[in-house]
Amino acid sequence: MPDNKAIVRRLLETVWSKGQLTVIEELISKDFVGYWPLRPEPVRGPADYKEFVSETRHIFPDLSMRILEEIGEGEIVASRFEVTSTQRGEFLTIPPTNKKLTVECLAFSRVLNGKIVETHVQMDVFKILCALGVVSDKMTAHAHTVTH
Repeated sequence: MPDNKAIVRRLLETVWSKGQLTVIEELISKDFVGYWPLRPEPVRGPADYKEFVSETRHIFPDLSMRILEEIGEGEIVASRFEVTSTQRGEFLTIPPTNKKLTVECLAFSRVLNGKIVETHVQMDVFKILCALGVVSDKMTAHAHTVTH
């Protein structure tokens, strides 16, 4: 029986952090469906996944992921990881800022027969916009006051 945590870890470390797109065929099921914030449509299958990673790494070419925690229960793997990168391409109509950002993310992946068939990712989009300078310090202070 494959180690589901190792499969997800390999995807984060080799595909996302190192840009080794050829590994996607080994790790992503042909029936894969993935959901990311700010993406109106799900990612479907290995070809779409490869295009998504390629586009993301074009915008954030030095992207790296550091796994903070992972839990595996049956076919579900929960991963908490930190993404660090510099915006070098247009992102959400925001021209390149050359600013470095670090954001924590959560992903829940379902692994069947040694391949990832489904992923749901959550990240702090507000923190990303702050790091890129899109959201003002005044707005950030106001949001902090409202939430506390």
